[in-house]
Amino acid sequence: MSAQPFPYRLERDGLLMSPDAGDPREAEGVLNPAAGWAEGELYLLPRLVASGNISRIGLARVDLHDGRPVGVTRLGVVLEPTMTWESGPLNAGVEDPRVTWIPTLQVHVMTYVAYGPTGPRTAIATSTDLREWRRLGPVTYRWDEVSEVDLNLYHNKDAVFLPEPVTAPDGALSFAVMHRPMGVLNPDTSISDLPGDIPPTGAAGHQSMWMSFVPVAAASADLSELAHWRGHRFVAGPEFAWEELKIGGGPPPIRVPEGWLLLHHGVTGRIDPGTDQQQHVHYAAGGMILDAERPWLVVSRSAEPLLEAETEAERSGTVPNVVFPTAIVAIDDNLFVFYGMADSNIGVGRLFRS
Repeated sequence: MSAQPFPYRLERDGLLMSPDAGDPREAEGVLNPAAGWAEGELYLLPRLVASGNISRIGLARVDLHDGRPVGVTRLGVVLEPTMTWESGPLNAGVEDPRVTWIPTLQVHVMTYVAYGPTGPRTAIATSTDLREWRRLGPVTYRWDEVSEVDLNLYHNKDAVFLPEPVTAPDGALSFAVMHRPMGVLNPDTSISDLPGDIPPTGAAGHQSMWMSFVPVAAASADLSELAHWRGHRFVAGPEFAWEELKIGGGPPPIRVPEGWLLLHHGVTGRIDPGTDQQQHVHYAAGGMILDAERPWLVVSRSAEPLLEAETEAERSGTVPNVVFPTAIVAIDDNLFVFYGMADSNIGVGRLFRS
């Protein structure tokens, strides 16, 4: 990995969306939105959280002034936890969507967390207009001898597709997808490295980013293949002090001169087992440059956070001390990043070349 300074910086631009006090579906916050363009309009797809941590995915048109997001117009709910894999005895929800427009397929692909009977799983839905979504179901993972792990055994979050096909390690033209299996050991970690009372599936300190692949030919013939992933490769784990507990992917990566620009989050603090809305963690935003041709290889990454919880809206909320980037869009010549603030509100920032 390059020792060169990370070539981008992220600056906050302000608070964009807060809960509607009159809507019980937003009683515990609006946060962690996806974003996309449709018919010349920019939309957010925020996670709406009702009492009891019940999540839905909404739709809101972004109000622009002089090319800058300044507010939203709510348009309702596009996805609710109605399927068996989205609702369980302890929680229910469709959470933290990421949306990638894939020109090759002429479709928006949403990855989201389906919180069902066994916990959080990654699920897929597709749309042509951001309003009507076709569920493709929970993701399944094909085991292979190279990755040496059956990812079907683990919970998974923070999944997001790259917008353009790449050549996968097996040589097939494929769609690549980042994700964060929970509890899988990093390749350089062995069972003997763990404390004696922590089994491999409980190694919370090793939550890291992986990449998997879907052959373009298969997905072009049948969109449901987008939910069947193969060729899994470890990408990056926690490396710096500000991300020592875990890291996870953010918005869909974008092509830049250096390769693929990936924003991610890093977590410090203490994770309390059995608690969904953690109170003793700190989430910060960072970035990586992935190799243009082999995006499972990291070229460089930010040694310090690009954005930390500093404002009142970022420090106080359902989960305090959180900035959590989930969407990035180009408006004219500017890149705007949308992010969750303390699991309660949505902020917007601007990304610049350093």
